Amino acid sequence: MLYDLIEVTPKLNKKKVVITVIIVVLIIALISFAIFYYTNPKLFNSNNNTQKGELIKQQNKDLSQQINNEKQKHIAKVNFLPVYSEQAKNKLNNIYNSNEKVVYLTFDDGPSKTVTPLILDLLNKENIKATFFVLGSRVELNPDVLKREYEEGHFIANHGYSHVYSNIYSSTDSVLEEYNKTQQAIQNALGIEYDGHLFRFPGGSNGGKYNNLKKDAKVLLETNQIAYIDWNALSGDAAGAKTKETLLENIKTSVGEKNTVVILMHDAGDKILTYEILQDVITMLKEKGYIFKNFYDIMS
Repeated sequence: MLYDLIEVTPKLNKKKVVITVIIVVLIIALISFAIFYYTNPKLFNSNNNTQKGELIKQQNKDLSQQINNEKQKHIAKVNFLPVYSEQAKNKLNNIYNSNEKVVYLTFDDGPSKTVTPLILDLLNKENIKATFFVLGSRVELNPDVLKREYEEGHFIANHGYSHVYSNIYSSTDSVLEEYNKTQQAIQNALGIEYDGHLFRFPGGSNGGKYNNLKKDAKVLLETNQIAYIDWNALSGDAAGAKTKETLLENIKTSVGEKNTVVILMHDAGDKILTYEILQDVITMLKEKGYIFKNFYDIMS
């Protein structure tokens, strides 16, 4: 077409003709683009697209935060965070003065990968909430087991970090340091600011070569809003009992006819016999008319 135009205008400068045609084509293209632009402005508005993208990102972020908030509210409803108070401390001091028959199942020295999950399965089947006095060193090894204990409604209490008497009782400050180190391990495992405010002295809070130091440690713990609890019944699973029959008889004898019973057992990895007698223990306590509680009933 261009060359036809050139041929029919022989008197014109061919170069000028070519330039003129190109200019005409460009003008037509620009006019077409302008018409398309003004009839479809949204396609060319980069700021608008950017704003839309940022809005979508913010909406997704808000939705994610809302879901997380609802999850945290649900956890808070299911498992109350323990609270230290004068009322709770008085309840602990008078725990054995109850007129009703109450039993607290407590397990020390865990969590373990082998025994603790079996105990949790049985407690879940029986719909019983227990209390676990955990070691910080074991929590670090088995954080998922500890998280399961918490999420299933069991009370997480503190039994120190090492369970090495020469370490924990080297000074009163060492007792508090072991408590705090274990609390940090618990919080790391759970991902929340959890503090049970409840300690069980390895070996008990009274007697032995460290008795005087324990007395001073009790004062230090109290100033840091930490209560303590021992036991008044036990299986003997950490004191040399080697058969299920012996363990069960120890519990029956030490429970006796007490109204309130705090039973000491252990869920360390070598305490499989504790799990194997637990069903019989629960059945015996139910037959004697006990109701089962954990320390959420006090520390809340």
